[in-house]
Amino acid sequence: MEKLIGILHESGCSLVVSNETIRTFRGRGVSDLYRLLTEEPLFLRRAKVADKVVGKGAAALMILGGISELYTDIISKPALELLQASAVVVKYRQLVPQIQNRTHTGFCPVETLCFHAATAEECFPLITEFMKTMRNQNK
Repeated sequence: MEKLIGILHESGCSLVVSNETIRTFRGRGVSDLYRLLTEEPLFLRRAKVADKVVGKGAAALMILGGISELYTDIISKPALELLQASAVVVKYRQLVPQIQNRTHTGFCPVETLCFHAATAEECFPLITEFMKTMRNQNK
């Protein structure tokens, strides 16, 4: 895990995933995790993950992907609670009440969508709809 944390901090990426090979990602929000879960789900199975910021949506995707271990610089309380109810081993530097949006004018939209969901399974259709909306806006 120390190697992944080093890569996370030194490479400027937002996500590092290790499962036989180490891959780095630079996408915004939950986009890389969502893509991995929907297109390459076996890569997440039992993977170790280092992520800069983890909100409840990211936590849900990691749980559904079956990761084994997570390090994050910043984690929200709702994300930590969801992860603690799973088998994922979690280490973090800072715990915050909720993840802020990019402009620091409110909460992260995915965190807000997932706030009242009780399980990772309940979060997934909310995240899927959000991702579809984002894709349509970027066309």
